[in-house]
This record gives sequence, C-alpha cells and structure tokens, in this order.
Amino acid sequence: MAPTRRLDMVYQTLYSELVQRSLDESFTSEFRADGRFVAVEVKNKKYWYFDTPKSEGGGQDRRYVGPVDDPEITERVEAFKDLKADLKGRRRLVSTLTREAYLPRPLPIAGQVVEALAKAGLFRLRGVLVGTAAYQCYSAVLGTRLDAVAMQTGDADFAQFHETSVAIKDSIPPILGVLREADPTFREVPSQTDGRVSTQFVARSKFKVEFLTPNRGTDDQEGKPVPMPALGGAAAFPLRFLDYLIYQPIRAVLLYGAGVPLLIPSPERYAIHKLIVGSRRKEERDATAKSSKDRLQAKSIIEVMIANRQHADLASVFMEAWDRGDHWKAAIRTSLATYDNDVHNSFRTELAKGVTELGSDPAKYDLVDQPADASTPRTK
Repeated sequence: MAPTRRLDMVYQTLYSELVQRSLDESFTSEFRADGRFVAVEVKNKKYWYFDTPKSEGGGQDRRYVGPVDDPEITERVEAFKDLKADLKGRRRLVSTLTREAYLPRPLPIAGQVVEALAKAGLFRLRGVLVGTAAYQCYSAVLGTRLDAVAMQTGDADFAQFHETSVAIKDSIPPILGVLREADPTFREVPSQTDGRVSTQFVARSKFKVEFLTPNRGTDDQEGKPVPMPALGGAAAFPLRFLDYLIYQPIRAVLLYGAGVPLLIPSPERYAIHKLIVGSRRKEERDATAKSSKDRLQAKSIIEVMIANRQHADLASVFMEAWDRGDHWKAAIRTSLATYDNDVHNSFRTELAKGVTELGSDPAKYDLVDQPADASTPRTK
C-alpha cells in the first residue's frame, strides 16, 4: 500500500465547519424571509416544501426542500430565522484549505458551473455531482490528499433519478440560462437520437456539462435521452450502473469561492463503481485513458479508506455490487486484475476483513484463495 497523506486534524475540523456553514448559507440564500416551510405528506412520507406569496393573482409558489426525516434539513428548517450568511468567513476557510492544506480546487469554469447550478437549486432537488469533479471533493471528505494525477477534467457531470425528477414537482430555471451565468458561450448539443432535446451543453472553451440518469430498463432504452422535469428543460443520458453510484449520496463542499454545498456519491460507492466502469469502456475514443483514470481513482480511494479502517463501509457496497449478477462480478474482477500483485492481494485481503466484520463469508465474494481442485477457479 502507498503511504497516505493524512490531513492535520485542524484542517479536517475546518472542513467540517465549512460544510456546516455552507449548508446554512444555502438556506438563507434560497429561501425568502416572507415565505414559510410546510410539511407535505406524499405516499406516506413527509417532505418539506417552502411556500412564498405569488407576486400577482394571490396564492402561493411552492418549492421542494427535502425529506422531513433528514435531520440536517429539518434542523435548518426549524432554525431558519436564526441562520446568517457568512461569505467572508467561508472564503477564508476555503483559502486556508486550498493554500495551506493543499486540498484541490476546481478549474474556475468548473467552479462557476457547479456554483450556478447549486444556486439554481439542482442539489436541493437531489441532483448529484459525479465523475472527476466529484473525485476532487474526496480528499477533504476522507481527510487525506488523494492522487492529484487523476483530478484533471474538462467537464462536469450531474445525475438524478428520473423518478425523483418527476415526483418532486419542482424545477430549476431554464438550464441554458443557468449555465450562461457561468459562461455566456454555453450552447446546447442536440441529442444524436432525438435532436429536439439535449443532455449535453458545451462552452466555447470546450468545457462540457452533461446530465445523466440511471438506465434500469431494457436495452432498447440505451442511449435514448430521458425527459427530466426538474432539470429546467434538459434531458438526461441513461447509463447502466448509475443507480448504484448515486444511491444515498453524501453532502460535501466544492472548494471554490466561499464553498459550494452539494451532493456527491459516497466515496465507497464511487470507488467500487469506478472498478466496474473501468473495465467496460470499449466504444469511447479515449477508452484506454479513461479506464486507467477510473482505476487510479478507485485505487486511491480504496487505499485511503483501508488506512482509515473503513473496511466495513467498503465491503458493504462491494457485496451489494457483487450480488447484482455476473456482469457486475466480471467487471470488478477484470479491474482488480489490472493492479500489480501487491495491490491486488492487499485489496482482496482488506475487503475480506470487512466482509467478515459484516458476518458474511469472504469465499462467497472471491476474496480468499480457492483450493486447487475447487469447482470455481480463482479469476486472476
């Protein structure tokens, strides 16, 4: 295992404070003082909405906030009147974390795009930042500097469950207008299968924004853009395995400006997902380079989580992926086999510890060497 570059506890504490204060500020900036929060029951589950008086004709405008059973959301709803923005203080925290702790900050255009979408309400509506832009956040989340080589990116990808986009009955403003707040040269890229809609948007600098959604349907849905009512007119490109990645995302802060509060996949899901997709990139022009980057990101996160003694967290999502079927198993095996023997064997050993902690048999998950006459040979 490579030595980790652990952050001093002072910087870990500063980051935790930044997360707290950024979420607080997102409430003060998104919700008007003349409005009120209301709890609404939908299909036997309660959700917070925010009502504000309409400027004309009476009545209320209603915006989705989040589930009542999310304690962090509910705490801020209850303390709404007491929350105060502290932009200068948060900017100092971001500066300290990037300049003194050497945590990664995004390219300016990436930061501007994520910030514009955050202010428009994308993450409030359960959108999730995925891809390398999300990977940049994990050094702070895990308290250890990750491999910087795998952090270069010229795009930003965002994902949302289709059923969520439909159910929340709310939307960000028109997407092109939101993106042009970050860069006025953004334009739509019409879908190749349906030129009436777009899942991608690109700026003159070639920076690309793409919206994604899980594909849990039949193969004939592959590549067909999916209408997303909450995305301001954008559609989303359907992808296999994405439902696994964005299930139960975590809160984090992108270290740009005064800090941008957002949702990203949990690091353990991100790592195992990268093992899966890293072996399945075949038709893309730069598939080899992307596969290498996927596996480097997975390796970096797994090593850190093992060093952090988060074996059980890793093992839990590993087992979930493994149990989904032969395609998932084959993809994981293929990626693990690309690492050198020391890394490969170490991963298997440490994952086996986590599986054991969770009360399961590591042999079921190909994490122990099989006898020479075993009916299922070990995959190298």
